[in-house]
Amino acid sequence: MTANAPATEDAHEAHHGHSHGHEAAHGTFKSYMIGFVLSVILTAIPFWLVIAGVFESSTVTAAWIMGLGAVQILVHMIFFLHMNPRSEGGWTMMALIFTLLLVAIALAGSLWVMHHLNTNMMPMSPEMMKTMP
Repeated sequence: MTANAPATEDAHEAHHGHSHGHEAAHGTFKSYMIGFVLSVILTAIPFWLVIAGVFESSTVTAAWIMGLGAVQILVHMIFFLHMNPRSEGGWTMMALIFTLLLVAIALAGSLWVMHHLNTNMMPMSPEMMKTMP
């Protein structure tokens, strides 16, 4: 609480942006539409990359898909959750940094698991099957 802020706030004032204790952002129709359009585009591009076979290497395709997924998470956080460095005294920015860290760990872990599943669980070649006991 600051010296100028009242001990209690009227719910009407807090909801309509006249609150003294919080500076939370409110979305506009334009910002929601920008976020929606970006989300649709960022969802369609990975499908196009896979269906059209844009890259010869599946590793490059996977890297692009993971990158676009991370960008889409940021779009959702900024346009729909209204995260910026000014609101809530900077705590939403800390939440953004924490989310980015978790996303990086999740993406790296997913790639690691998929790689090891591919390496250890895929069927063997006919030559390998001949040497099986």
